[in-house]
This record gives sequence, C-alpha cells and structure tokens, in this order.
Amino acid sequence: MMNKGILKGALLAVGLMASSGAVMAQDYPTRPVKMTVGFSAGGTIDVVARIIGEQLQKTMGQPFVVENRTGANGMIAAEIVAKADPDGYNIFVSNSSTITLNPTLFKDIRYNPERDFAPITTALSVPLILAVNPEHPDGAKIKTLKDLVAFAKSKPNDVPYGSAGTGNITQLAFELLSDQAGIKMVHVPYRGAAAAQVAVLSKEVVAVFDTLSAVPHVKAGKLRALAISSSARLPALPDVPTVAEQGYPGFDISFWVGFFVPKATPAAIVERLNREIHAATKVPEVRARLEAQGGILVQSPAEFAKKIESETKVLADVVKKNNIKVD
Repeated sequence: MMNKGILKGALLAVGLMASSGAVMAQDYPTRPVKMTVGFSAGGTIDVVARIIGEQLQKTMGQPFVVENRTGANGMIAAEIVAKADPDGYNIFVSNSSTITLNPTLFKDIRYNPERDFAPITTALSVPLILAVNPEHPDGAKIKTLKDLVAFAKSKPNDVPYGSAGTGNITQLAFELLSDQAGIKMVHVPYRGAAAAQVAVLSKEVVAVFDTLSAVPHVKAGKLRALAISSSARLPALPDVPTVAEQGYPGFDISFWVGFFVPKATPAAIVERLNREIHAATKVPEVRARLEAQGGILVQSPAEFAKKIESETKVLADVVKKNNIKVD
C-alpha cells in the first residue's frame, strides 16, 4: 500500500503541474508564433491561416506568422511541425487530405497524424459540388443524382468522370458514391481541380465533384449541380440537395482546414488556442472573409479528433476497396 505521505506528495505534484500549465496558457504567447502551411500562398489553406492569424495577433498580442512549406500534398510541412518543439509556438495549418488520406495513400510518409499531432480545431469546411454539363450529349439527360446513377448503371464502366488527380478527395468522393450506389464509372484524372472543371465544361467527361469555383458556372447555367457532398446544403446553392438527402445516408465528404500543434504541447495551450480561434470566427469581419472560402466549422479538440478518426477509416476503406495507388 502506498505511504500516505508519498500519495499526498504525488497529488500535490499533479496539482502544481496543472496549475503551472494554466499559468503558462494564461501568459502565452510571449513571442511570435509560427503557422506552417503546406500549400502555396493564395490557396484556401493559406488564406484561412492568414485570416485567423491576423485576428489572433490582435487578441493575443503577438504576431502569428504564416510560413509556406509546400510540396508532397502537405507532407513536407507536416513533418517539419511534427518534429518541432511542443511549446505552442509551432502550429500546423492543414487540409483534410494531409491528415486523413496521405497515411493511407503514401508508403514513404514520415509522420503519423495520431502520434505526432494534437488537434486544436477545424475552422472551415468546403463541400464538393457534383455537377454535369447540360450541353454534353449525355449530361443533357441527367437532371438529378438518381438520373446519373441510372445512366451509369445502363452503361457500366463506360461513363467518364473527372477528378483533380489520382488519390484526390474528388476521386474518393466519386468512388464512395459508386460503392454506395452500385455503379462503376471511368476515372479520368487531371492535374488539379481547375483542369477537371475545364474538362467537364469542354465535354471531355460527363461529371465531376467540383470545388466552390463551380458556383458561378452553375448560376450561369453552364453546369448543372446534382448534389452537395457534405451533410448540409451549400448556402450559395440552397436548392441543391445533399447526396445524403437523395438516398445515401451518412455520405459526408468535404475538404476542411484545421489547426494542429505537436502532440506533447501542453493541454492548457491547446485549449487556449481552441478558445481563441473559436472567438475569432465570431468576429463579423473575420466571419465574412472565411465564409467567402467555405462554411465555418469549429469544434472542440475531442470532436476534431473523432472526426479525423472516422474520416480516416472511411477513406481508407474506399482506397483499399478500389485499389487506389499513387506511389
């Protein structure tokens, strides 16, 4: 049995550690904070990092400096932050693929999301838009998701769809839909979402899961939106139902932007950053700027961790079932 004096000392030590962590979080930050982004300046992840960083600088009194370390679908930046000091001064701003998809797709990966990072919160969720070209000979007949499924069933392994590249979330969304609907379409990969959009507009493919850049084309009648990939409808296209609403419950694939720190970062600092980012998204000017990029989505660290676990499993199953390989 443990000596009462030892037990009392241990409890006191735990209490002092907790108290120290709280004081550290209250004083934090005392110097500039680096926010590492794995993608180029001007993209969604970079823009969100800068919007949030500017507001955190105002409320927390220190610069939040964005550094772009591009390459390998965010893996270079992820590895840098995974090895950084866990002191709250190194934040990783990531998209969903770097965290939930890369570990499944790539063999030569030198970080482990669960082992190396502590999730802070998501800030933004960007759904995909399932769209066809109404001027395409086949697309003209496809007015709903049900029509697309029926058409694909009538021509198995013959209907082409475009994606932003092999292993990209735009391909995974189609393969998940195909699995659930019992269809098989022909994957045509392009070098990025912009090229895939050009492909559907020029009638090279019948359909795409497109980014929000498709919205103006939908409103102009150049594309017909059949469904939204996330669990909620898109405010910019309120009349377009989700995939889940059209007979595929649980279908929820979106591109998100989230914030992480190295795993051993004190919990009190993680919680402080979570509160500050949540507060930032409520500032009207910040909110308006974020909503121009997608839908605001903020979560607790625990909720974010659960989302990562669930999404990783879903995507890993799709990759395995469809034998998707990139290296």
